[in-house]
Amino acid sequence: MVGSADMFKGSGGKPFAELHSLSHYSFLRSAASPEELVRRADDLGYAAIAITDECSVAGIVKAYQESKAQGIKLIVGSEFRVTEVGTLVVLAPTREAYAELCKKITLFRSRSEKGHYQANIDDFFDGFSQCLLLWQPDFSQAQLLAIGEKLKSVWQQRFWLLYERHYQADDERAFQAMVELQQAVKVKVTCAGGVRMATIEQQPLYDILNAIQHGGSLAHQPGLASNNAEHHLRSLSELQQCYPQKWLAETLVIAQQCQFCLSELRYEYPVELVPEGMSASGYLKQLTEQGARWRYPQGVPESIKALYLKELSLIKEQSYQPFFLTIHDLVRFAREQGILFQGRGSAANSVVCYCLGITAVNPAQIQVLFERFISKERNEPPDIDVDFEHERREEVIQYIYRKYGRQRAALAATVITYRFKSAFRDVGKALGFSEQQLQYFRRNLDRRDKEQSWQQQLVQQHPEVTNSVRGQHLLQFTEQLMGTPRHLSQHVG
Repeated sequence: MVGSADMFKGSGGKPFAELHSLSHYSFLRSAASPEELVRRADDLGYAAIAITDECSVAGIVKAYQESKAQGIKLIVGSEFRVTEVGTLVVLAPTREAYAELCKKITLFRSRSEKGHYQANIDDFFDGFSQCLLLWQPDFSQAQLLAIGEKLKSVWQQRFWLLYERHYQADDERAFQAMVELQQAVKVKVTCAGGVRMATIEQQPLYDILNAIQHGGSLAHQPGLASNNAEHHLRSLSELQQCYPQKWLAETLVIAQQCQFCLSELRYEYPVELVPEGMSASGYLKQLTEQGARWRYPQGVPESIKALYLKELSLIKEQSYQPFFLTIHDLVRFAREQGILFQGRGSAANSVVCYCLGITAVNPAQIQVLFERFISKERNEPPDIDVDFEHERREEVIQYIYRKYGRQRAALAATVITYRFKSAFRDVGKALGFSEQQLQYFRRNLDRRDKEQSWQQQLVQQHPEVTNSVRGQHLLQFTEQLMGTPRHLSQHVG
Protein backbone atom coordinates (compact mmCIF):
# COMPACT_ATOMS: atom_id res chain seq x y z
CA MET A 1 0.00 0.00 0.00
CA VAL A 2 1.37 3.41 -0.95
CA GLY A 3 2.06 5.72 1.97
CA SER A 4 0.15 8.98 2.42
CA ALA A 5 3.20 11.13 1.69
CA ASP A 6 3.65 9.41 -1.67
CA MET A 7 -0.06 9.81 -2.31
CA PHE A 8 0.15 13.59 -1.96
CA LYS A 9 2.95 13.60 -4.57
CA GLY A 10 0.95 11.38 -6.93
CA SER A 11 -2.09 13.63 -6.63
CA GLY A 12 -0.20 16.79 -7.49
CA GLY A 13 -0.29 17.88 -3.85
CA LYS A 14 -4.08 17.84 -3.80
CA PRO A 15 -5.13 16.45 -0.40
CA PHE A 16 -8.58 15.03 -1.10
CA ALA A 17 -10.63 12.91 -3.51
CA GLU A 18 -14.44 12.94 -3.26
CA LEU A 19 -15.61 9.30 -3.21
CA HIS A 20 -19.38 9.61 -2.74
CA SER A 21 -21.43 12.05 -4.81
CA LEU A 22 -24.83 11.77 -6.45
CA SER A 23 -25.81 13.62 -9.60
CA HIS A 24 -29.34 14.40 -10.70
CA TYR A 25 -29.38 10.98 -12.39
CA SER A 26 -30.14 9.69 -8.89
CA PHE A 27 -33.59 10.98 -9.64
CA LEU A 28 -34.82 13.65 -7.17
CA ARG A 29 -31.94 12.97 -4.76
CA SER A 30 -29.46 15.53 -6.09
CA ALA A 31 -29.67 19.09 -7.35
CA ALA A 32 -26.45 18.93 -9.41
CA SER A 33 -25.68 17.66 -12.88
CA PRO A 34 -22.64 15.40 -13.38
CA GLU A 35 -20.93 18.22 -15.27
CA GLU A 36 -21.49 20.68 -12.43
CA LEU A 37 -20.04 18.26 -9.90
CA VAL A 38 -16.94 17.61 -11.99
CA ARG A 39 -16.35 21.30 -12.72
CA ARG A 40 -16.80 22.31 -9.10
CA ALA A 41 -14.51 19.56 -7.81
CA ASP A 42 -11.84 20.70 -10.24
CA ASP A 43 -12.28 24.35 -9.21
CA LEU A 44 -11.88 23.37 -5.54
CA GLY A 45 -8.61 21.56 -6.23
CA TYR A 46 -9.78 17.99 -5.61
CA ALA A 47 -7.52 15.19 -6.84
CA ALA A 48 -10.52 13.20 -8.14
CA ILE A 49 -14.27 12.85 -7.88
CA ALA A 50 -16.38 9.70 -7.91
CA ILE A 51 -19.87 9.89 -9.41
CA THR A 52 -21.79 7.23 -7.49
CA ASP A 53 -25.43 7.52 -8.53
CA GLU A 54 -27.86 5.25 -6.70
CA CYS A 55 -27.88 1.78 -8.31
CA SER A 56 -26.98 3.37 -11.63
CA VAL A 57 -24.15 4.55 -13.85
CA ALA A 58 -26.46 6.83 -15.87
CA GLY A 59 -24.50 10.00 -15.12
CA ILE A 60 -21.07 8.64 -15.93
CA VAL A 61 -20.87 9.50 -19.64
CA LYS A 62 -21.53 13.22 -19.13
CA ALA A 63 -19.19 13.24 -16.15
CA TYR A 64 -16.50 11.58 -18.28
CA GLN A 65 -16.87 14.13 -21.06
CA GLU A 66 -16.58 16.98 -18.57
CA SER A 67 -13.63 15.41 -16.77
CA LYS A 68 -11.72 15.27 -20.07
CA ALA A 69 -12.36 18.97 -20.57
CA GLN A 70 -11.36 19.88 -17.00
CA GLY A 71 -8.50 17.43 -16.48
CA ILE A 72 -9.70 16.09 -13.12
CA LYS A 73 -9.68 12.34 -12.50
CA LEU A 74 -13.09 10.66 -12.64
CA ILE A 75 -13.89 7.57 -10.56
CA VAL A 76 -16.83 5.36 -11.55
CA GLY A 77 -19.04 3.88 -8.87
CA SER A 78 -22.54 3.44 -7.52
CA GLU A 79 -24.37 3.77 -4.21
CA PHE A 80 -26.67 1.11 -2.76
CA ARG A 81 -28.93 1.60 0.25
CA VAL A 82 -29.44 -1.70 2.05
CA THR A 83 -32.03 -2.13 4.79
CA GLU A 84 -30.61 -2.76 8.28
CA VAL A 85 -27.06 -2.19 7.05
CA GLY A 86 -26.73 1.38 5.79
CA THR A 87 -25.18 2.65 2.58
CA LEU A 88 -22.67 0.72 0.50
CA VAL A 89 -20.61 2.56 -2.11
CA VAL A 90 -18.98 0.35 -4.74
CA LEU A 91 -16.13 1.76 -6.85
CA ALA A 92 -14.77 0.28 -10.08
CA PRO A 93 -10.95 0.45 -10.17
CA THR A 94 -10.63 -1.61 -13.39
CA ARG A 95 -12.53 -2.56 -16.55
CA GLU A 96 -13.33 -5.96 -15.01
CA ALA A 97 -14.65 -4.27 -11.88
CA TYR A 98 -16.89 -2.04 -14.01
CA ALA A 99 -18.40 -5.15 -15.59
CA GLU A 100 -19.04 -6.61 -12.13
CA LEU A 101 -20.72 -3.41 -11.00
CA CYS A 102 -22.99 -3.22 -14.04
CA LYS A 103 -23.96 -6.86 -13.67
CA LYS A 104 -25.00 -6.30 -10.05
CA ILE A 105 -26.96 -3.16 -10.95
CA THR A 106 -28.84 -5.19 -13.57
CA LEU A 107 -29.58 -7.91 -11.01
CA PHE A 108 -30.82 -5.48 -8.36
CA ARG A 109 -33.02 -3.61 -10.84
CA SER A 110 -34.51 -6.80 -12.27
CA ARG A 111 -35.83 -7.79 -8.84
CA SER A 112 -38.15 -4.79 -8.54
CA GLU A 113 -40.68 -2.81 -10.49
CA LYS A 114 -39.50 -0.04 -12.78
CA GLY A 115 -37.81 2.81 -10.95
CA HIS A 116 -36.80 0.73 -7.93
CA TYR A 117 -34.21 -1.87 -6.97
CA GLN A 118 -33.61 -4.47 -4.30
CA ALA A 119 -30.15 -5.14 -2.89
CA ASN A 120 -29.51 -7.38 0.10
CA ILE A 121 -26.37 -7.59 2.21
CA ASP A 122 -25.81 -11.16 0.98
CA ASP A 123 -25.38 -9.74 -2.54
CA PHE A 124 -22.14 -8.12 -1.39
CA PHE A 125 -20.58 -11.37 -0.21
CA ASP A 126 -20.27 -12.74 -3.75
CA GLY A 127 -19.70 -11.48 -7.30
CA PHE A 128 -17.45 -8.53 -6.44
CA SER A 129 -13.92 -9.84 -6.85
CA GLN A 130 -12.43 -6.67 -8.37
CA CYS A 131 -14.43 -3.74 -6.96
CA LEU A 132 -13.70 -1.59 -3.91
CA LEU A 133 -16.26 -1.23 -1.11
CA LEU A 134 -16.95 1.70 1.21
CA TRP A 135 -19.46 1.00 3.97
CA GLN A 136 -21.35 3.78 5.73
CA PRO A 137 -23.08 1.91 8.58
CA ASP A 138 -26.50 2.74 9.95
CA PHE A 139 -25.56 2.86 13.63
CA SER A 140 -29.17 2.58 14.71
CA GLN A 141 -29.11 -1.06 13.57
CA ALA A 142 -27.85 -4.12 15.45
CA GLN A 143 -25.27 -6.73 14.43
CA LEU A 144 -23.06 -4.20 12.64
CA LEU A 145 -19.93 -5.83 14.06
CA ALA A 146 -20.85 -9.23 12.60
CA ILE A 147 -21.65 -7.66 9.23
CA GLY A 148 -18.40 -5.69 9.24
CA GLU A 149 -16.34 -8.76 10.03
CA LYS A 150 -17.96 -10.75 7.24
CA LEU A 151 -17.50 -7.93 4.73
CA LYS A 152 -13.84 -7.72 5.73
CA SER A 153 -13.37 -11.47 5.30
CA VAL A 154 -14.80 -11.28 1.76
CA TRP A 155 -13.45 -7.93 0.52
CA GLN A 156 -10.20 -7.98 2.54
CA GLN A 157 -7.92 -5.10 1.44
CA ARG A 158 -10.64 -3.70 -0.84
CA PHE A 159 -12.88 -2.67 2.09
CA TRP A 160 -13.12 0.61 4.04
CA LEU A 161 -15.49 2.13 6.56
CA LEU A 162 -16.97 5.39 5.26
CA TYR A 163 -17.52 8.38 7.52
CA GLU A 164 -19.47 11.49 6.49
CA ARG A 165 -20.09 14.54 8.63
CA HIS A 166 -22.78 17.10 7.91
CA TYR A 167 -22.82 18.91 11.26
CA GLN A 168 -25.87 17.26 12.77
CA ALA A 169 -26.81 17.07 16.46
CA ASP A 170 -25.49 13.51 16.82
CA ASP A 171 -22.07 14.13 15.23
CA GLU A 172 -20.10 13.28 18.36
CA ARG A 173 -21.98 10.03 18.91
CA ALA A 174 -21.62 9.01 15.25
CA PHE A 175 -17.88 9.76 15.27
CA GLN A 176 -17.32 7.72 18.41
CA ALA A 177 -19.38 4.83 17.04
CA MET A 178 -17.25 4.85 13.87
CA VAL A 179 -14.01 4.78 15.86
CA GLU A 180 -15.27 1.89 17.98
CA LEU A 181 -16.38 -0.09 14.91
CA GLN A 182 -13.04 0.55 13.24
CA GLN A 183 -11.14 -0.74 16.25
CA ALA A 184 -13.36 -3.82 16.48
CA VAL A 185 -13.29 -4.77 12.77
CA LYS A 186 -9.72 -3.50 12.24
CA VAL A 187 -10.22 -1.84 8.86
CA LYS A 188 -9.27 1.62 7.68
CA VAL A 189 -11.68 4.55 7.62
CA THR A 190 -12.05 6.99 4.75
CA CYS A 191 -14.27 10.04 4.48
CA ALA A 192 -16.53 11.60 1.88
CA GLY A 193 -18.99 14.43 1.48
CA GLY A 194 -22.14 12.48 0.68
CA VAL A 195 -22.56 15.14 -1.99
CA ARG A 196 -25.98 16.15 -3.34
CA MET A 197 -25.12 19.67 -4.53
CA ALA A 198 -22.25 21.22 -6.41
CA THR A 199 -22.57 24.53 -4.58
CA ILE A 200 -24.32 25.83 -1.50
CA GLU A 201 -26.62 27.91 -3.71
CA GLN A 202 -28.35 24.71 -4.87
CA GLN A 203 -29.77 23.93 -1.42
CA PRO A 204 -33.25 25.45 -2.06
CA LEU A 205 -33.61 23.38 -5.23
CA TYR A 206 -32.41 20.32 -3.33
CA ASP A 207 -35.15 20.89 -0.74
CA ILE A 208 -37.73 21.22 -3.52
CA LEU A 209 -36.58 17.90 -4.99
CA ASN A 210 -36.77 16.23 -1.59
CA ALA A 211 -40.36 17.42 -1.19
CA ILE A 212 -41.23 16.15 -4.69
CA GLN A 213 -39.65 12.78 -3.91
CA HIS A 214 -41.71 12.38 -0.74
CA GLY A 215 -44.91 13.71 -2.30
CA GLY A 216 -45.18 16.50 0.25
CA SER A 217 -44.85 20.27 0.45
CA LEU A 218 -42.33 22.38 2.31
CA ALA A 219 -45.15 24.66 3.43
CA HIS A 220 -46.95 21.89 5.31
CA GLN A 221 -43.98 19.60 6.08
CA PRO A 222 -41.00 21.80 6.96
CA GLY A 223 -39.12 18.67 8.07
CA LEU A 224 -38.56 17.91 4.37
CA ALA A 225 -36.13 20.84 4.21
CA SER A 226 -32.44 20.35 4.98
CA ASN A 227 -31.04 21.33 8.37
CA ASN A 228 -28.10 22.91 6.55
CA ALA A 229 -26.32 22.92 3.19
CA GLU A 230 -23.39 20.67 4.12
CA HIS A 231 -24.14 18.18 1.32
CA HIS A 232 -22.38 20.47 -1.17
CA LEU A 233 -18.81 20.12 -2.41
CA ARG A 234 -16.81 21.79 0.33
CA SER A 235 -13.52 23.62 0.14
CA LEU A 236 -10.31 21.86 1.11
CA SER A 237 -9.95 24.03 4.20
CA GLU A 238 -13.48 23.12 5.32
CA LEU A 239 -12.75 19.44 4.78
CA GLN A 240 -9.54 19.64 6.79
CA GLN A 241 -11.48 21.12 9.70
CA CYS A 242 -14.15 18.45 9.35
CA TYR A 243 -12.19 15.18 9.10
CA PRO A 244 -9.04 13.63 10.61
CA GLN A 245 -6.03 14.04 8.34
CA LYS A 246 -5.44 10.29 8.01
CA TRP A 247 -9.02 9.79 6.80
CA LEU A 248 -8.55 12.52 4.19
CA ALA A 249 -5.28 10.93 3.07
CA GLU A 250 -7.02 7.58 2.69
CA THR A 251 -9.25 9.06 -0.04
CA LEU A 252 -6.10 9.45 -2.14
CA VAL A 253 -5.03 5.86 -1.46
CA ILE A 254 -8.38 4.71 -2.83
CA ALA A 255 -8.36 7.16 -5.75
CA GLN A 256 -4.94 5.96 -6.89
CA GLN A 257 -6.24 2.39 -7.12
CA CYS A 258 -9.09 3.51 -9.40
CA GLN A 259 -7.55 3.50 -12.88
CA PHE A 260 -10.60 2.57 -14.94
CA CYS A 261 -11.56 5.04 -17.65
CA LEU A 262 -14.61 4.98 -19.90
CA SER A 263 -12.30 5.19 -22.91
CA GLU A 264 -11.48 1.51 -22.30
CA LEU A 265 -14.99 0.45 -23.29
CA ARG A 266 -15.68 -0.91 -26.75
CA TYR A 267 -18.76 -2.36 -28.34
CA GLU A 268 -18.76 -6.13 -27.94
CA TYR A 269 -21.06 -8.05 -30.26
CA PRO A 270 -22.14 -11.71 -30.27
CA VAL A 271 -19.61 -14.08 -31.81
CA GLU A 272 -21.76 -17.23 -31.93
CA LEU A 273 -23.20 -16.17 -35.30
CA VAL A 274 -19.96 -17.22 -37.00
CA PRO A 275 -19.99 -20.89 -38.11
CA GLU A 276 -17.32 -23.11 -36.60
CA GLY A 277 -14.13 -23.10 -38.60
CA MET A 278 -14.76 -19.68 -40.15
CA SER A 279 -13.61 -16.20 -39.21
CA ALA A 280 -16.02 -13.31 -38.83
CA SER A 281 -14.44 -11.61 -41.84
CA GLY A 282 -14.69 -14.71 -43.98
CA TYR A 283 -18.31 -15.32 -43.04
CA LEU A 284 -19.32 -11.70 -43.66
CA LYS A 285 -17.63 -11.78 -47.06
CA GLN A 286 -19.40 -15.04 -47.91
CA LEU A 287 -22.81 -13.59 -46.97
CA THR A 288 -22.08 -10.40 -48.90
CA GLU A 289 -21.12 -12.33 -52.04
CA GLN A 290 -24.23 -14.49 -51.76
CA GLY A 291 -26.33 -11.37 -51.31
CA ALA A 292 -24.70 -9.70 -54.31
CA ARG A 293 -25.68 -12.63 -56.52
CA TRP A 294 -29.23 -12.42 -55.13
CA ARG A 295 -29.41 -8.65 -55.72
CA TYR A 296 -27.86 -8.89 -59.21
CA PRO A 297 -29.13 -12.14 -60.76
CA GLN A 298 -27.86 -11.04 -64.20
CA GLY A 299 -24.33 -10.78 -62.84
CA VAL A 300 -22.64 -8.61 -60.24
CA PRO A 301 -21.21 -5.44 -61.84
CA GLU A 302 -17.48 -5.01 -61.33
CA SER A 303 -18.10 -1.55 -59.87
CA ILE A 304 -20.37 -3.04 -57.17
CA LYS A 305 -17.86 -5.78 -56.40
CA ALA A 306 -15.10 -3.20 -56.02
CA LEU A 307 -17.28 -1.17 -53.68
CA TYR A 308 -18.24 -4.01 -51.36
CA LEU A 309 -14.66 -5.29 -51.22
CA LYS A 310 -13.53 -1.79 -50.21
CA GLU A 311 -16.22 -1.68 -47.55
CA LEU A 312 -15.38 -5.14 -46.24
CA SER A 313 -11.73 -4.10 -45.91
CA LEU A 314 -12.64 -1.09 -43.79
CA ILE A 315 -15.14 -3.10 -41.74
CA LYS A 316 -12.40 -5.65 -40.99
CA GLU A 317 -9.92 -2.92 -40.13
CA GLN A 318 -12.39 -1.45 -37.61
CA SER A 319 -13.40 -4.93 -36.31
CA TYR A 320 -17.10 -4.30 -36.97
CA GLN A 321 -17.84 -7.65 -38.61
CA PRO A 322 -19.88 -9.02 -35.65
CA PHE A 323 -22.01 -5.87 -35.71
CA PHE A 324 -23.01 -6.43 -39.35
CA LEU A 325 -23.55 -10.14 -38.74
CA THR A 326 -25.85 -9.36 -35.80
CA ILE A 327 -28.03 -6.99 -37.86
CA HIS A 328 -28.07 -9.46 -40.75
CA ASP A 329 -29.32 -12.19 -38.42
CA LEU A 330 -32.24 -10.00 -37.29
CA VAL A 331 -33.37 -9.06 -40.78
CA ARG A 332 -32.94 -12.68 -41.91
CA PHE A 333 -35.34 -13.77 -39.16
CA ALA A 334 -37.82 -11.04 -40.10
CA ARG A 335 -37.71 -11.97 -43.78
CA GLU A 336 -38.24 -15.67 -43.01
CA GLN A 337 -41.25 -14.82 -40.81
CA GLY A 338 -42.74 -12.44 -43.36
CA ILE A 339 -42.27 -9.45 -41.05
CA LEU A 340 -42.00 -6.19 -42.97
CA PHE A 341 -38.90 -4.12 -42.25
CA GLN A 342 -36.84 -1.35 -43.75
CA GLY A 343 -33.30 -0.21 -43.10
CA ARG A 344 -32.83 3.55 -43.34
CA GLY A 345 -30.48 6.39 -42.64
CA SER A 346 -26.81 6.43 -43.51
CA ALA A 347 -26.86 2.65 -43.99
CA ALA A 348 -28.32 3.36 -47.44
CA ASN A 349 -24.80 4.43 -48.45
CA SER A 350 -23.46 0.91 -47.90
CA VAL A 351 -23.25 -1.71 -50.62
CA VAL A 352 -22.66 -4.37 -47.96
CA CYS A 353 -25.93 -3.43 -46.23
CA TYR A 354 -27.73 -3.68 -49.57
CA CYS A 355 -26.25 -7.08 -50.33
CA LEU A 356 -27.06 -8.37 -46.84
CA GLY A 357 -30.68 -7.32 -47.32
CA ILE A 358 -30.55 -4.75 -44.52
CA THR A 359 -31.47 -1.88 -46.85
CA ALA A 360 -33.49 -1.89 -50.05
CA VAL A 361 -31.80 1.03 -51.79
CA ASN A 362 -29.75 -0.02 -54.81
CA PRO A 363 -26.42 1.79 -54.48
CA ALA A 364 -25.93 1.53 -58.25
CA GLN A 365 -28.81 4.01 -58.63
CA ILE A 366 -27.54 6.63 -56.18
CA GLN A 367 -24.30 8.45 -55.57
CA VAL A 368 -22.79 6.25 -52.88
CA LEU A 369 -20.65 7.91 -50.21
CA PHE A 370 -19.68 5.13 -47.83
CA GLU A 371 -17.74 7.54 -45.61
CA ARG A 372 -21.07 8.98 -44.45
CA PHE A 373 -21.83 5.53 -43.06
CA ILE A 374 -18.51 4.49 -41.59
CA SER A 375 -15.03 6.02 -41.49
CA LYS A 376 -11.74 5.52 -39.72
CA GLU A 377 -11.73 9.14 -38.56
CA ARG A 378 -14.93 8.79 -36.51
CA ASN A 379 -13.73 5.55 -34.91
CA GLU A 380 -17.24 4.54 -33.89
CA PRO A 381 -19.67 1.85 -35.06
CA PRO A 382 -21.92 2.81 -37.95
CA ASP A 383 -25.52 3.78 -37.34
CA ILE A 384 -27.93 1.20 -38.76
CA ASP A 385 -31.62 1.85 -38.15
CA VAL A 386 -34.06 -0.90 -39.04
CA ASP A 387 -37.80 -0.30 -38.70
CA PHE A 388 -40.01 -3.37 -38.20
CA GLU A 389 -43.75 -3.26 -38.71
CA HIS A 390 -45.37 -2.13 -35.48
CA GLU A 391 -47.82 -5.01 -35.11
CA ARG A 392 -45.07 -7.64 -35.30
CA ARG A 393 -42.09 -5.87 -33.77
CA GLU A 394 -42.58 -7.86 -30.55
CA GLU A 395 -41.79 -11.08 -32.46
CA VAL A 396 -38.35 -9.71 -33.32
CA ILE A 397 -37.77 -8.63 -29.72
CA GLN A 398 -38.68 -12.08 -28.41
CA TYR A 399 -36.39 -13.69 -31.00
CA ILE A 400 -33.50 -11.62 -29.65
CA TYR A 401 -34.29 -12.70 -26.08
CA ARG A 402 -34.49 -16.37 -27.10
CA LYS A 403 -31.27 -16.30 -29.08
CA TYR A 404 -29.07 -14.31 -26.74
CA GLY A 405 -30.76 -14.76 -23.36
CA ARG A 406 -32.21 -12.08 -21.12
CA GLN A 407 -28.87 -11.62 -19.37
CA ARG A 408 -27.34 -10.42 -22.63
CA ALA A 409 -30.18 -8.53 -24.30
CA ALA A 410 -32.12 -5.50 -23.16
CA LEU A 411 -34.27 -2.70 -24.47
CA ALA A 412 -32.60 0.70 -24.51
CA ALA A 413 -33.65 3.25 -21.91
CA THR A 414 -34.32 6.92 -22.41
CA VAL A 415 -34.18 9.70 -19.85
CA ILE A 416 -37.42 11.61 -19.40
CA THR A 417 -36.61 15.20 -18.46
CA TYR A 418 -38.74 17.86 -16.86
CA ARG A 419 -40.65 20.06 -19.28
CA PHE A 420 -42.55 23.18 -18.35
CA LYS A 421 -45.84 21.54 -17.42
CA SER A 422 -44.36 18.81 -15.21
CA ALA A 423 -41.82 21.17 -13.62
CA PHE A 424 -44.45 23.81 -12.88
CA ARG A 425 -46.76 21.23 -11.34
CA ASP A 426 -44.14 19.46 -9.20
CA VAL A 427 -42.47 22.65 -7.96
CA GLY A 428 -45.84 24.23 -7.26
CA LYS A 429 -46.99 21.28 -5.18
CA ALA A 430 -43.69 21.24 -3.29
CA LEU A 431 -44.26 24.91 -2.43
CA GLY A 432 -47.76 24.21 -1.14
CA PHE A 433 -49.91 25.31 -4.09
CA SER A 434 -52.92 23.12 -4.80
CA GLU A 435 -53.47 21.33 -8.11
CA GLN A 436 -56.46 23.59 -8.81
CA GLN A 437 -54.38 26.74 -8.23
CA LEU A 438 -51.62 25.53 -10.52
CA GLN A 439 -54.07 24.67 -13.28
CA TYR A 440 -55.60 28.13 -12.93
CA PHE A 441 -52.19 29.83 -13.17
CA ARG A 442 -51.19 27.74 -16.18
CA ARG A 443 -54.47 28.09 -18.07
CA ASN A 444 -53.66 31.29 -19.98
CA LEU A 445 -49.93 30.88 -20.38
CA ASP A 446 -48.86 30.67 -24.02
CA ARG A 447 -45.53 28.90 -24.32
CA ARG A 448 -45.41 29.74 -28.02
CA ASP A 449 -45.45 33.48 -27.37
CA LYS A 450 -42.15 34.86 -28.69
CA GLU A 451 -42.73 38.31 -27.23
CA GLN A 452 -43.23 37.37 -23.59
CA SER A 453 -41.73 34.52 -21.59
CA TRP A 454 -44.04 32.40 -19.47
CA GLN A 455 -42.61 34.13 -16.40
CA GLN A 456 -43.52 37.56 -17.76
CA GLN A 457 -47.00 36.35 -18.61
CA LEU A 458 -47.51 34.94 -15.11
CA VAL A 459 -46.28 38.18 -13.50
CA GLN A 460 -48.69 40.17 -15.67
CA GLN A 461 -51.67 37.88 -15.12
CA HIS A 462 -51.20 37.10 -11.39
CA PRO A 463 -49.15 39.85 -9.68
CA GLU A 464 -50.71 38.94 -6.34
CA VAL A 465 -48.95 35.55 -6.61
CA THR A 466 -45.64 36.49 -8.18
CA ASN A 467 -45.05 39.36 -5.74
CA SER A 468 -44.95 36.87 -2.87
CA VAL A 469 -41.85 34.94 -1.84
CA ARG A 470 -43.57 31.67 -2.67
CA GLY A 471 -44.55 32.99 -6.10
CA GLN A 472 -40.97 34.08 -6.80
CA HIS A 473 -39.79 30.61 -5.84
CA LEU A 474 -42.33 29.09 -8.24
CA LEU A 475 -40.84 31.12 -11.09
CA GLN A 476 -37.25 30.46 -10.10
CA PHE A 477 -37.31 26.74 -9.40
CA THR A 478 -39.60 25.81 -12.28
CA GLU A 479 -37.02 27.32 -14.62
CA GLN A 480 -34.17 25.53 -12.82
CA LEU A 481 -35.92 22.17 -12.92
CA MET A 482 -36.77 22.26 -16.62
CA GLY A 483 -34.46 20.00 -18.62
CA THR A 484 -33.24 17.99 -15.63
CA PRO A 485 -33.80 14.20 -15.45
CA ARG A 486 -37.17 13.12 -14.04
CA HIS A 487 -37.15 9.34 -14.54
CA LEU A 488 -36.03 6.56 -16.87
CA SER A 489 -38.35 5.11 -19.47
CA GLN A 490 -38.26 2.55 -22.25
CA HIS A 491 -37.01 3.90 -25.56
CA VAL A 492 -39.80 4.09 -28.10
CA GLY A 493 -37.66 2.14 -30.61
